[in-house]
Order: sequence, then structure tokens, then C-alpha cells
Amino acid sequence: MAELTCQFVRPDKLLYEGTVESLILASADGEYGVWPGHAPEIIALGDGVVRLHMPHPENEEESMTKIVISGGYAEIDPTGVIILADHARRVDDIDADVVRETRDDVIDQMLSLPEDDNRRAYYEKKIDWCNLLLKQVVEE
Repeated sequence: MAELTCQFVRPDKLLYEGTVESLILASADGEYGVWPGHAPEIIALGDGVVRLHMPHPENEEESMTKIVISGGYAEIDPTGVIILADHARRVDDIDADVVRETRDDVIDQMLSLPEDDNRRAYYEKKIDWCNLLLKQVVEE
């Protein structure tokens, strides 16, 4: 079966580099499937989960890597995909207790600000990110 090369990066780290059979992106418009031979395209990423379907021998179960993302872009061509995510974390690296503690701290910081403080938008985005991470752990 044909494969795609895939590079998945966030600003501070390379999360994955290798081959995939296919992948499902969390685009700004919903889920977006990519297979070998896909037409060249650049798409905006939204909030959600990218699913990388890994190559596997005929008699083995398919393996999949899930990565939670928030924002970014994907550059697609017939032989590969480069994913540049604003925020990303592998689902298997999420520690729910740490994320809950972070979210609670951020909520406390936000609530200490006046209602018209512009920093509230930053804290709201951080809370949304924590909730997105927690949703993936609960669904597993």
C-alpha cells in the first residue's frame, strides 16, 4: 500500500516524523482525510484530534497515533504532509491530574482580573485548551 511522509511539528518540538498510511486532520472546517496521491493543498487547522494511521503488516492490527491540536496549518502534497500546529500534545502524553490543576490555576488567575481586562481572553483560550486535552483522556 502507498504511504505518505509526515512531519508534525509545534513551535518547540518535533512530535512525529515518518510514514503514515493516511491521516485525519482536525481542520477549521471539520475533519479532513488525507491519503497518498492527495491534491496539493494548504489548510487551516482547528481544535481537535489528528489521527495518524501507521503502516502495519498484513496480519497485524492497525496502529494509530492521536495528537490533540489547537490551530496551525497543514501543507499537503501527493507524497506527504507537513503539519505546523500552534499547540499540540500526544494523547498518550496527557496527565489528566496535571491538566486539571493547570486549568484550576488559570481559572483562579482569570477570576482575579476585572471583567474588562484584556488578559481574560488569553486565560479563556488556555482554559479551552485544558478542556480539549481533558476531553480526549475521558473519551479514551
